[in-house]
Amino acid sequence: MYDIADKESKVGKRRVTKVFKICKKYFLHHQKSIFRGNITPSKMIKFKDEIKKVIDKELDFVSIIKLQSKAVFEEENIGNNANPNESMII
Repeated sequence: MYDIADKESKVGKRRVTKVFKICKKYFLHHQKSIFRGNITPSKMIKFKDEIKKVIDKELDFVSIIKLQSKAVFEEENIGNNANPNESMII
């Protein structure tokens, strides 16, 4: 899932479009800025590299949730999470 700041400016709109296209390349579009799917470790590295080149790490936020089983998951964040103590899973 991702949250791109300043979606109304030209620069922000370009980042939203680029991030969406990168996510669509690796995952299935689930809802708005949420994508789901399986990915190999090597493709995950490529995905993160592409995302890091596009987002503004001071303003934008990308959260990667890795499900290891139905009960075990790991959350990895790229960029600025405005509410780091707030859980993204409800």
